[in-house]
Amino acid sequence: MTYCCGILVADGLVMIADTRTNAGLDDISTYRKLHLFHGEGRHAIAIATAGNLSATQNVINLLTEGVENHEAPGPEAPGVTTIDQAPNMYAVAQLVGRAARQVRRIDTDAYQQESVAFQVTFLIGGQIGKERPRLFMVYSAGNFIECSPDAPFLQLGEHKYGKPILDRAVNYKTDLYDALKIGLISMDSTLKSNLSVGLPIDIALVRRDTHAFEVDARIEASDPYFRDLRERWSAALRAAHAAIPRPPYGPEQA
Repeated sequence: MTYCCGILVADGLVMIADTRTNAGLDDISTYRKLHLFHGEGRHAIAIATAGNLSATQNVINLLTEGVENHEAPGPEAPGVTTIDQAPNMYAVAQLVGRAARQVRRIDTDAYQQESVAFQVTFLIGGQIGKERPRLFMVYSAGNFIECSPDAPFLQLGEHKYGKPILDRAVNYKTDLYDALKIGLISMDSTLKSNLSVGLPIDIALVRRDTHAFEVDARIEASDPYFRDLRERWSAALRAAHAAIPRPPYGPEQA
């Protein structure tokens, strides 16, 4: 299991991903799930992955090495095979979907022989050229959806613990670093409730029209800010519920 989220606000984009992968209780490892692609002055693209580790790694490798196009050409520029050649974020989402289908075609028989389902999902966010920052989710079949200002975040994996915080606290006009803070609180709530999601956490922040990663960092268990955030959030929740009046539904209230 995993937890990744992308938050798209007017000022830019925040991407957050945990690093825990497991194939059973006694086989837990740390792998980077947040992959960054940067073209100086041209693009900054972040991709968070969930699902079969070997399949997601193959897709990421194809994006840099080149994706064969056995399908009808889409609206992207002719000859586009790598992520650095994509003219816009829509073309990146198409390219990731094509790469996922290519890996599936190659590996399906092997997965079926081992009775393993082919499952991959990707969050793709960033900005290319003069277009606005965009955020997509690509599914195993290669189809995808796009984030909108009305619903300015997308999540992968174990999302149910962190979603209520994002629903209540973030909107398209949220400050970029407030969005990062809210995303980290969302991650902390998931870490607290699900052992299959674990530290360290990778984070990336892209400010609109800079085409650069203003933040590219890994948060370890010893990180002082994250430890303080966890303690403050827990204390704030305890204080909030203590400040709410007791329910008036007992016999003593009659």
